[in-house]
Amino acid sequence: MACPLPAAMAATAWSPPDQGSSSSDEEGSSTGEESEEAEPRRSDILQEKTADLVGFLLLKYLTKEPASQAEMLAIVGEDEQDAFPGMLGQASECMRLVFGVEVKEVDPTEHSYVLVTVLGLTCDAMLNGEQGPPKTGLLVVLLAVILLEGDRAPEEVVWEALGVMGVYAGEEHIIYGEPRELLTNVWVQEGYLEYQQVPGGDPARYEFLWGPRAHAETSRLQVLEYLLRVYPGLPVSSLVPSEEAVSHEEGRA
Repeated sequence: MACPLPAAMAATAWSPPDQGSSSSDEEGSSTGEESEEAEPRRSDILQEKTADLVGFLLLKYLTKEPASQAEMLAIVGEDEQDAFPGMLGQASECMRLVFGVEVKEVDPTEHSYVLVTVLGLTCDAMLNGEQGPPKTGLLVVLLAVILLEGDRAPEEVVWEALGVMGVYAGEEHIIYGEPRELLTNVWVQEGYLEYQQVPGGDPARYEFLWGPRAHAETSRLQVLEYLLRVYPGLPVSSLVPSEEAVSHEEGRA
């Protein structure tokens, strides 16, 4: 469930800017080298501008303001009109997969966009009381892992799944902070998760379940539909453990 390009963009967008310039390193390049590297450099430039666009969208999300196409073109450069749709698509994918935020066009005439969390989740987890990037993307992955594990996900399975995303217990993450604290404390207190000991385990083992707030704000069916939309290549067999839960939920509706 990892997506390296959006993850790299997200890290770039949330990182402090690099000090200094690399222009002096390029001055000694020969004409032949410049011509050979022209295309990769163009690609790098577009990726950097897309990362800038992600940073701009994050700011708009945090300030709860809409974003216009005119503002975004001012960020990436008016000369990038042709490349802009592709950059916006990549930036939107990054916002959705990494941060759990949808970029939705609300005015096709004015090309105005709003930023809302996916699946109706309203989590605003902050560590140490500091404002940070939205962490809804990680929460969605975790809720999906629990769902695909039959509504109870052993802790070791959760950390194995998150490890694919470069998220490890006890290791500070540039976007998600200290993940163990986030999963076992912050989101438990917010009601999104339950973290409990497995009865009869020796040594002690723990598992994650959906919390009452997760049940109130979204549903198993919505999470499954989101998974299939965002990860169309997900093997159908991996959804089998959840079919009974979805049928039960539809029956209650």
